[in-house]
Amino acid sequence: QVQLVESGGGLVQPGGSLRLSCEVSSNIFSFEAMGWYRQAPGKQRELVAAVTSGGITNYVDSVKGRFTISRDSPKNTLYLQMNYLKPEDTAVYVCNARRTVVNFWGQGTQVTVSS
Repeated sequence: QVQLVESGGGLVQPGGSLRLSCEVSSNIFSFEAMGWYRQAPGKQRELVAAVTSGGITNYVDSVKGRFTISRDSPKNTLYLQMNYLKPEDTAVYVCNARRTVVNFWGQGTQVTVSS
């Protein structure tokens, strides 16, 4: 069973930065794609950033230029560097890994951007 464990969330002021981590219990290159989703209260879950096994990345328009997704293969860890955070970035951020038609999910980590 694949396990994904997120960390790095917290409370940060607008304009601040956080780095989220997702430790995976399996070789991260065994997944076709990995990504970060977020869900804010009363809103649908949205894909924030993703990376394919080949290294192709994509981002939702609202975070382009501010967030960066990356991987550390030896550590089997996925990261999301978030800079210039805004109050509208407040959400639970969830790590995802996809292998063929199977999706694996972490439990999520809360990010709150507030002064």
